[in-house]
Amino acid sequence: MKKLEKIALAHQLKREGFNVSAIARKCGVSRNTVYAYLEKDFDTAMEWVDILKTRRKKLDVYQDVILDWLREHPDLSASQISDWLEERCDFWEVGESTVRSYVKELRVQYHIPKILRKRHFEAIQELPKGKQIQVDFGELKVKVTDGRTMKVYVIAFVLSHSRYKYAEWQEKPFTTRDVLRCHENAFEYFGGITEEIVYDQDKLMTVSENGGDLIFTEEFQAYKQNRDFRVYLCRKADPESKGKIENVAKFIKYNFGKNRVFHQIETWNEQCLAWLERKGNYQVHNTIKKRPVEVFALEKPHLRKVSLPLSFESNLNYSITRMVHKDNVIKYKSNRYSVPLGTYQSNEDNTVYIQEEGEKLFIKSSPDGVLLATHKISTGKGKLIKNTHHSRDRSKGIAAYMDTIRKSFQDEKKIQAFLDELYERYPRYIRDQLQVLQKAITQYETFTQQALDICLREKLWSANDFHDVVKHLSTMKGVEEQTPEDELSATSVPKELLKQKAALRDMDSYIKILGGI
Repeated sequence: MKKLEKIALAHQLKREGFNVSAIARKCGVSRNTVYAYLEKDFDTAMEWVDILKTRRKKLDVYQDVILDWLREHPDLSASQISDWLEERCDFWEVGESTVRSYVKELRVQYHIPKILRKRHFEAIQELPKGKQIQVDFGELKVKVTDGRTMKVYVIAFVLSHSRYKYAEWQEKPFTTRDVLRCHENAFEYFGGITEEIVYDQDKLMTVSENGGDLIFTEEFQAYKQNRDFRVYLCRKADPESKGKIENVAKFIKYNFGKNRVFHQIETWNEQCLAWLERKGNYQVHNTIKKRPVEVFALEKPHLRKVSLPLSFESNLNYSITRMVHKDNVIKYKSNRYSVPLGTYQSNEDNTVYIQEEGEKLFIKSSPDGVLLATHKISTGKGKLIKNTHHSRDRSKGIAAYMDTIRKSFQDEKKIQAFLDELYERYPRYIRDQLQVLQKAITQYETFTQQALDICLREKLWSANDFHDVVKHLSTMKGVEEQTPEDELSATSVPKELLKQKAALRDMDSYIKILGGI
């Protein structure tokens, strides 16, 4: 009787003055179906429904086959069944939506529910007052007064303890300078700054995770040092690591911006601030069951005061970026260029920086970082340009990797203690840390044991610290860094480019540690 009820509802809504589009939305059917419903009177509708009950369907011939598939694979989707019917049974006579409806009926009739593999998440303890701000971005299409639609962009801030929010909109995508300006406005709105700020991964702030020692864009690094806050960066494509981030931007977009007519950005931001006072920060929060404005009154004294707003003038030029695909290639000007096997890492930031000089294309891990590959630029289209040495499998298991590193040291107990600390402090980045360590051992083999002793004595628990110490020891002894010959021959790179190094931390901090050595 479900179809009969929909037919009756369509006629009722038509009598009440609803148009066909509105009726289709309310009945959950297409407009063509609504037209068909409205053409039927009650008697015709009854006859039609009876026919539907008894008529044979084209898929009935394959019912037993489909049931066998569903019983064997309860998680099988209707799309896969449609594909299997075409592939295995040469059946093409119905569309995928028809298969979907048929499979849905079979699941109900024969009690074969679809198995969904769910990921389990753990509730997180509430953070103390003044501990953390979370930052989120969003965009929204809005109607303009002349009937057009346009896209506006929002950055949202929320205090983790009180859920007190601030948001700022603009008509163009955010730049790093825009983000920093909005930070200053948020700190002024909150009346202070927290110890930590949480970000989803964004190219406006971060360049690379560098084995756990985050590398930020130059502008953001300078700002972070000036304002002296700690950064928590969520892992890309990992929803569990993003458990701290509330989707506050989505809340603001659909509770403030949806169906609102846009006039100008200044008015829009004024309306948003008024909405925050009236609604966003005043209504009872569903999790803490309190009004954010009331909890914020208790949290505000715990915020650290900030100085006057900063200026963000900058003339920085950024390199062109590309994403490394899972087959370890980048796309550039309609061609594909290889990078070393293992460059792509699942759930990691796979951005690389490219630079074109003459007929050469240079691919780097960061603007001033490691050179990953050099290619001659192809004049064709749709081609794969691949270096032969990029096909070697450089991956190792963590245990085997550690064992290789242990054998490079005279005192295996000391290196084991260092490796244990690395694993405890950088569990998410242990492979990256081992790669940095292996590189330092290869380049400065003579000084590795001495550097290890210093790191253990001074509690420098990072592969990057180890690399800095061993490099400093080598510099003091007048020994230059050695680049393996096979790496030099594998890439035809100009000497002046090979001499470019990534920015390192100030070595003055190690001179005191290394005094007298």
